[in-house]
Amino acid sequence: MSYIFNLIFYHPILNLLVYLYETVAIRDFGVAIILVTILLRLVLYPLFHKGAKQQMLMQRIQPHLKKIQEQHKDDKEKQAQAMMELYKEHGVNPFTSILLLIVQIPVMLALYWVVRSGLAPGNLSGLYSFVAQPGTINPIFLGFINLAQPSIILILAAAVAQYFQSRLALYRNPNPGAKLSPAESMARQMTFIGPLITVLIFYSLPAAVGLYWLVTSLFSVLQQIIVNRHFRQGETAAV
Repeated sequence: MSYIFNLIFYHPILNLLVYLYETVAIRDFGVAIILVTILLRLVLYPLFHKGAKQQMLMQRIQPHLKKIQEQHKDDKEKQAQAMMELYKEHGVNPFTSILLLIVQIPVMLALYWVVRSGLAPGNLSGLYSFVAQPGTINPIFLGFINLAQPSIILILAAAVAQYFQSRLALYRNPNPGAKLSPAESMARQMTFIGPLITVLIFYSLPAAVGLYWLVTSLFSVLQQIIVNRHFRQGETAAV
């Protein structure tokens, strides 16, 4: 299992970081992490774009889900069947968010191990033949943030970015006075719970992982703005 993880995630990320560090990142490890994160998000853009749309769709159909649950509250089988038909009608896949989380975890683990062990003197093994051996890598970002150590600055910045992305992802119900469904209430609570979890998880991790999460959260903010614009255009066209 470790061989597969190293082959698919650890070694490619290590080599990409080292290559960028020695070339366009002007030997700033933080800049290399930012560039790697942007490249990964560009490659995975269609997947994350679809995930953001799915999240908005799930919130949009909540009134219909609530109605189904009330109509078939005594028959769980019919309730599940009606919900699946609703998902199919609106093109919703409720498991997309789980897939996005699965994609994120190995990338963060690989980056964590690169910082924890791969950057130490003599540990830069596994480099591809076309990637020059840099000797040692300085983990200092912008001259004062040690990416090998925790950084509360980057953690708080990542939490704030995640908060704004979560706020943007909330579906604005056209009926302001309508009662929120449990799922809608949970989505609003997660705008605060998510950033808090981010602080708790990344508090003791190397700042390199926090920097990755900050950049990917900022990228998600921009992507969410694009998704929201498309949704508004779709709703206007429907009217």
